[in-house]
Amino acid sequence: MTAVARGQVAALARGMRELVRAEAAEAERIRTLTPAVVDEMWTTGLLSAFNPVAAGGVEPSFAEMIETWVEMAWQDGSFGWVGIANLPSSFAAAAYLPDDGFAEVFTAHENRVTLGGQYFPNGQGAAVDGGYRLSGSWSFGSGIGHSQYIAAGFFPMDNGEMRWVAEGIPDMQVAVLPRDEVSVNDGWYVQGLKGTGSYDYRIDDVFVPQHRTFALFRRDPYRGSSPATRMGLMPVTAAGHASWALGVAKSMLDDVTELAATKYRMSDMAALASRPTFQKGLAHHVAAWRAARLLVLDAFGTAESAVAAGDELTPGLRADMRVAAVYATDTARSCAEWAHLVAGTSAIREGSRFERAFRDMYTGTQHAFISEKVAIDAAQIWLGIIDDQFGL
Repeated sequence: MTAVARGQVAALARGMRELVRAEAAEAERIRTLTPAVVDEMWTTGLLSAFNPVAAGGVEPSFAEMIETWVEMAWQDGSFGWVGIANLPSSFAAAAYLPDDGFAEVFTAHENRVTLGGQYFPNGQGAAVDGGYRLSGSWSFGSGIGHSQYIAAGFFPMDNGEMRWVAEGIPDMQVAVLPRDEVSVNDGWYVQGLKGTGSYDYRIDDVFVPQHRTFALFRRDPYRGSSPATRMGLMPVTAAGHASWALGVAKSMLDDVTELAATKYRMSDMAALASRPTFQKGLAHHVAAWRAARLLVLDAFGTAESAVAAGDELTPGLRADMRVAAVYATDTARSCAEWAHLVAGTSAIREGSRFERAFRDMYTGTQHAFISEKVAIDAAQIWLGIIDDQFGL
């Protein structure tokens, strides 16, 4: 595995363009990333680059994480989605697992650990001596097609009663399990993001030691010194979703710009690029994309700077980041719609990069993490209707 320097992570992703393009169709066919792509991610160090230094990473800034994710999604939606699934998953486990858990999961495997899964608490963990007896079913475990460990969100239960950390706020934990303790259901037959290996899975009364669990909203790292480790998994995940949508949309805007020079529509003797309506539409959507990107960089950069200075990660800062992710996603989807429409029949050929990106966009933007509920929660904080929403 190549040693990675901070500031070079996005370059590692850019170096994979040719391979990812060549493997994209095969990843869709087998419904998970190909071994060639996964191996190259390990060879370059990309798969562990977001980790704390103790787990083989470089703890990049939010700006570098965003640049990396945009690049990965620009290359291919599935490749980008795995980037926003596996990289934050290993980042969180490496930062927040207690020492014994870190040693068992990371140190024992020389930090070559791929982790994916579903963090929403769809399971229940009955508290027992030393840990939990975990059961539950999880859907869309992104990136687990090639993961050695699987994360599973759950509610701790004490004698059959839910555990609460504050009034109205239940305790929510994440368990990290070896793959052979999880029953994986390969039901990943979907419209888009076909190459992500986002399988459903089930866990039936499996003991998970306390040291292989961490709180879902933890912001106090055991290891790592970057502001991101003190901001928690939610902001990192939000930055990932925003970046992914921007990357896929950029691929479609770039591709339709290239196509426009040679694209002629039936009964129209002028190339697409010479049509004023296309020119106006391109200007509008490229400007909208750039504005959304700048909003994302500003929102996450402002929060990162505050935490780096020792300030509190306030509900307002968290709301700003989540709204930026929702807005970027909405803007990216609008750009994709326009690019698909003006590309005409060039956009509908099955298996083309353009057609795949369009399917991926409309699959990825269905995710609840960037839903209108998130924007509503954030607006209520801005309006003073509520003081906080713990899920932001």
